[in-house]
Parts: sequence; structure tokens; C-alpha cells
Amino acid sequence: MSVVVVGGNDRMAARYKEVCREYRCKAKVFTQMPCDFEKQIGSPDLMVVFTDTVSHKMVRVVNRRSEKGNIPVVRIHSAGIAALKRVLDEASGIKTN
Repeated sequence: MSVVVVGGNDRMAARYKEVCREYRCKAKVFTQMPCDFEKQIGSPDLMVVFTDTVSHKMVRVVNRRSEKGNIPVVRIHSAGIAALKRVLDEASGIKTN
């Protein structure tokens, strides 16, 4: 399963990838908006948006990409590891410690 994490804290980007690896997911993490953001998203199985720490412009790009590719988007207010784990638990059906 491939996951794109949008938003969150810069310092937590490596930890977000590590958690996704624990769930056997390939992850791309975007805490800041790169110039070719929509192209870099690709075609993931799931997009997770941390709404508390993301720009409106990034949300618009995520929504547009989601509509084009029929990609599910999960929006979470908290940018914490526990919130990401809850989403991945529901998405993958696999519980890890």
C-alpha cells in the first residue's frame, strides 16, 4: 500500500515514514509544498492530510488530485504519531505495537 502524508511537523517527517514502514506501506511525506507538488503525489492508495499544519493551497492540490485519481483522503486535525497509526490501522487492518 502506498501512502502520501501531507502536512505535519518538519521534525516528524522521518518518524511518519518510519510508522508507515511498520505498516508495510510506502510513504511520501510533504510537510512543505514543493513547486511540482501535484506531480510528486503520484497515484497513492491513500492520502493523509494533517489539517492543523497544512496550507490551504496544499489542500486544494490534494483535493484536485483525489478527484482526478479517485484516491481516498483522510483528514486529521492532529499531526501526531498516534493519529497516523489510527488511520493506518483502519486502512490496512493490521495492528502493530
